[in-house]
Amino acid sequence: MKILAAGDIHGDTSLSEKLAEKAEQEKVDLVILCGDITFSEKSTEGLIEPFVKKNKKILLIPGNHETIATADFLADAYGATNLHGYSVKIKDIGIFGCGLANIGVSQLSESEIFSLLKKGFNKIKDSKKKIMVTHVHPANSLMSKLTKFFPGSTGVKRAIQELKPDLLLCSHVHEAENMEELIQNTKIINVGRQGKIIEI
Repeated sequence: MKILAAGDIHGDTSLSEKLAEKAEQEKVDLVILCGDITFSEKSTEGLIEPFVKKNKKILLIPGNHETIATADFLADAYGATNLHGYSVKIKDIGIFGCGLANIGVSQLSESEIFSLLKKGFNKIKDSKKKIMVTHVHPANSLMSKLTKFFPGSTGVKRAIQELKPDLLLCSHVHEAENMEELIQNTKIINVGRQGKIIEI
């Protein structure tokens, strides 16, 4: 499976267009948006539609710039799937996620983050490959050292340690775009605004 994963679009419709073009050129099977799709929910127009026009399957989660309701609206309006506390199985790959963050207006507690991830994981735990999708990065990661403003999540770190996904896709820390690291056997990728092509 070939995936285009991106985050932190922040309402930039021209960026959505560019990412959709990239998805088409790279012939990806799936687009995953790791939150902060809108800029403080000011407008949802033109952010998901470019991917739909390219006939791409879309999974998304809310970031700290939008509510679950906005993510649900975007998913319903464009035939995408909101992975927040949910999961999907595509062939032998299970994908589960938790949006929002441990800061911001719609913030979650660390125990809520872990519980939502575990809820999604439980439905795909027998998958050959498991991909976890979050907005926020794990605590004590290299990414967390690049920012003083956005604390890493102990809930995400616990999910890595206990659920052992093969891959974690996140965004949130703009300075960490394209950064990759390993925690235990989980590969963590900050997919960033320009998007990352991942082959599973």
